[in-house]
Amino acid sequence: MSQSLLMPKATAVWLVDNTALSFDQIAAFCTLHPLEVQGIADGDVANGIMGVNPVQNGQLTREEIEKAEADPNYRMKVSEPKVRVAAPKRKGPRYTPISRRNERPNAIKWLVRNHPELKDAQIMRLVGTTKSTIDSVRENTHWNSANLTAMDPVTLGLCSQIDLDLEVKRASKDAPAQADLAEGTTLMTAEEALARAGGHSGGTHEADNPFEDMGSGSRSRDADEELDADSVFAKLKSLKSDTSDE
Repeated sequence: MSQSLLMPKATAVWLVDNTALSFDQIAAFCTLHPLEVQGIADGDVANGIMGVNPVQNGQLTREEIEKAEADPNYRMKVSEPKVRVAAPKRKGPRYTPISRRNERPNAIKWLVRNHPELKDAQIMRLVGTTKSTIDSVRENTHWNSANLTAMDPVTLGLCSQIDLDLEVKRASKDAPAQADLAEGTTLMTAEEALARAGGHSGGTHEADNPFEDMGSGSRSRDADEELDADSVFAKLKSLKSDTSDE
């Protein structure tokens, strides 16, 4: 069927009372079991339910009923609605079934661990919880924190993958700005520091070659050592000549 049928049992009651359709045809149209339709006809099922005319509510046409009455093997189809009503937008926290409410702390732990960029309001929308519960799970002060296990809220059925991706995308809008800030605090290499120092000093010879003075200093020190050695040998020769004269 193209869409779900409104009030299937009430519709089946009306079809049993007002048409010559078989139990199988009514059961296929109303998504019921043929024995259930037979029980409606016998008065054992749906006792006290008032029949609803599917022709008046626009879910079935009179031509479709006549076509099915003429051919027992024909299966009726729900008519397409003439006006489509937009689904109302959900406001406030998501409703969580009672059977799933015990899984919310596990989902919160998964969201806090895997998507720390999400705000508390976003987690509240996804899981249908409160800020105090989120804080207790994040700070490990939840009454059952020792037994909590991080579990995907999509797998738990607490939210859809589309809703989760949408909230993550909203939370990551500021990520490029943070990346630029981190890039600006990167340390410069030694070559970049020397090049920048050379630019500030006006490109002088000393800034371009900072190691030249070190080389000249080492050469002058070597020359001094050679001079000291010559003077030592000269003194030794003079002493030797003095002893020989004596």
